[in-house]
Amino acid sequence: MGKIAFIAPYEEIFTIGQRVIADLGLTGKIDCYLGWLKKGVEFARQAEADGVDVIVSRGGTAELILKSGVQVPIVEIPISVQDLAETLLAAKKVTGNENPRVAVLAFRNMIQSLEVFTKVMDISLVTYEINSEEEIAPSVERALREKADVVIGGIHTTTLALARGMKTVLLASGEESYRVALLQAEKLSYARTLEKERMQKFRVLVDYSIQGIIGIDNDKRISVFNNAAERLLGLSSDQAIGKSVDTILAGLPLAACLDEAKTITGELVQANHKKLMTNLIPIDVGGTLSGAMITIEDVGQIVEMEAAIRSEIYSKGHSARYHFEDIYGSSQLITEAKRIAREYATIDATVLITGASGTGKEMFAQSIHNASSRHKRPFVAVNCGAIPSSLLESELFGYVEGAFTGATKKGKPGYFELAHGGTIFLDEIGEMEKLAQTSLLRVIQERRVMRLGGDKYLPIDVRIIAATNKELMQLVKEGKLREDLYYRINVLPLDLPVLKDRPTDAIFIAEHFLAEFNKRFGRKVSFNEQAKAYISSCEWPGNIRELRNYVERLVVTGKQDIATSGAKKQIPGSQKDDKSSPDSQAMSENSEQAKILQILNETNYNQKEAAKRLGIDRSTLYRKLKAYHIGVKKLATRDA
Repeated sequence: MGKIAFIAPYEEIFTIGQRVIADLGLTGKIDCYLGWLKKGVEFARQAEADGVDVIVSRGGTAELILKSGVQVPIVEIPISVQDLAETLLAAKKVTGNENPRVAVLAFRNMIQSLEVFTKVMDISLVTYEINSEEEIAPSVERALREKADVVIGGIHTTTLALARGMKTVLLASGEESYRVALLQAEKLSYARTLEKERMQKFRVLVDYSIQGIIGIDNDKRISVFNNAAERLLGLSSDQAIGKSVDTILAGLPLAACLDEAKTITGELVQANHKKLMTNLIPIDVGGTLSGAMITIEDVGQIVEMEAAIRSEIYSKGHSARYHFEDIYGSSQLITEAKRIAREYATIDATVLITGASGTGKEMFAQSIHNASSRHKRPFVAVNCGAIPSSLLESELFGYVEGAFTGATKKGKPGYFELAHGGTIFLDEIGEMEKLAQTSLLRVIQERRVMRLGGDKYLPIDVRIIAATNKELMQLVKEGKLREDLYYRINVLPLDLPVLKDRPTDAIFIAEHFLAEFNKRFGRKVSFNEQAKAYISSCEWPGNIRELRNYVERLVVTGKQDIATSGAKKQIPGSQKDDKSSPDSQAMSENSEQAKILQILNETNYNQKEAAKRLGIDRSTLYRKLKAYHIGVKKLATRDA
């Protein structure tokens, strides 16, 4: 139960009240004060400041508390019908007159039912309504002049009348009236406590909501203005409450909400230099509209939260692990390529990376992403040549439920959605089919995607980095690549040098790989000067990838700790001619085809294992199988 204050105008009421409180078992739960009229009002204000839920009082003191502006509910100790009857009988008895002239001086709440008894009891009744303490003395003088036989009133009235020699009867309440008032106060206090708890929960919900919440009445005046609304609109609640919402949020469709009880969602408005998303919800109480609740959110924050959620859900497996420091080499060519790439990283525009296979296009793409402002967002790599043309659009742009036979329930986001806020790397873009090129061009232009089978566009914010080992302009001339797409992706070109043009880097990179594989396989192989000269003289048509594979084979198959130029003879597919790559002829078209078939046979046509043993990506193996007309479909069925 909450707090209750009992304010007694005089000692007799105070004593009776305490006795009834004890009888009801409420001792210790009700604070008792002795204060008459103005003093009682002072106690009421103090009780309000102390958080009292209900005030119990009587007569003129209760009336003055009601008029004082105190917001705490007042329960009056009533003057019952029995109390009134006993008072009038006492008045007749005091005067000894069967038809006395009775003057009643009291506040209106004390005499509302008194007139009913005058005719029944044959009494001439004159009432003097009192509205303030200052009116009591003049009213007593008036009753005296008008020759009243007896005066009925409160303690102050009867005291003054007795001093003037008049007969008096105190207008009192019986104990049952105290009991009724105190029990009513107890129920009201309990209800107020529950209401306070609900309001506190509502207040916490409102104040700690990330949405701005504004409550208005039917006249559009603001009554609720939470912390988030203060932050979003740059106003304190003191500045906002009581004002018309139109002065703070202009352009809201309030008429439809307040007049037609329509709920309106997704309304965009501009305020405090922000674009805000607003919702308007009418407040209907028993079929009567009493106002509306308005929620506001910063569109920029919504986008950021959406990006964070997407990143949390989808970024696993879609992250960049390489940085510019992972790209080895100190030659002028690679240093210049890294310098240009670092500059590109600071510019949020499309990059086209060209270069032969194995020159590190994806490493550069990841490094650009990690050096950009998008480094905390997803990096999604897509091999356009490895995805069947029939599936490319659904993979890139996603699909809705039931878009096609075999589509997963609830649909699937495409790579562009997964990359929202980050970077999408389109590798081997020259292998993309013409239909997919058209869709990609539209996405680049409009920066939005529509899932396959869907009817809604989703805005996206991605940076595109494309890569190819083909001459794209030649593909344009051959009609295999859209010219407008070529110019859309060729905004910031970056051409990567081949390894044969930077022989000093080849030695440095080979030693890095040597250390890596020695550690992995527990070996202690090292290069002597002959081996270094040999490595720097090779052409390495497969570039870094071929060099890596060569060093790995050398460490695995080497029979001695020192790797010399003679060691290449021990490696299957190696060359005797020091001026060419050790794998240059072994990896020629015929030899490569034979090698692939040999490895496929050895791995029982397990393409995953074959790609691993060949030292190439699985997607590259698919492409080579297609190029050499090796039965891809037949092999695919055997791939476990």
